[in-house]
Amino acid sequence: MIARILAGERELFHDLIRPYERGLYLAAYAVVQHEADAEDIAQEAVIKAYKGLKNFRGEARFSTWLTAITLNEARSRWRKTHGEPLDFLSDCEESGGDYTPSVLADWRYIPSRELERKELRQTLREAIARLSPEYREVLILRDVRGMSIAEAAAATGVNENLVKIRLFRARLSMQKLLAPRLAPRQRGLIGWLTRKAGGQ
Repeated sequence: MIARILAGERELFHDLIRPYERGLYLAAYAVVQHEADAEDIAQEAVIKAYKGLKNFRGEARFSTWLTAITLNEARSRWRKTHGEPLDFLSDCEESGGDYTPSVLADWRYIPSRELERKELRQTLREAIARLSPEYREVLILRDVRGMSIAEAAAATGVNENLVKIRLFRARLSMQKLLAPRLAPRQRGLIGWLTRKAGGQ
């Protein structure tokens, strides 16, 4: 399809992009935490992808390439809005530093119907919003979008080990944020996060 678009069938670009639109919005929102800005960023990323499609070499999946463009746009918007770059992990964090996470107890599995409840979705959104941007990025890419560690690393522009560290800390942070707020019958979600934190 990309070859056909580059050969002149430009109308195919929308079909090419359509499966990724929601994921691009989520990636942008993970950084800026503002719905309108995330929509603008996703649209700008699509425009840049269209203009730069000839530069796509196929070295990564197309979705990973799109996500990288989107994250770059989101980070640029963050810098313009806040006047400073995102506070990404320091050397001590990359090497492990003196960070000592506490793994919470594993509660019973949460029934899938509970995940549909409005209150729980809102609680999850609020917890994700409280994560630092670099943790939020990898959590969204890995646990929401289902990217592999390698794909998340390619999209964020950091090495796989750093992605694993950020993901582990994001999941532990989510546990700590959610545990006091969830009713006992909803705490299976925390157990899920506990298991995920241990397995990448």
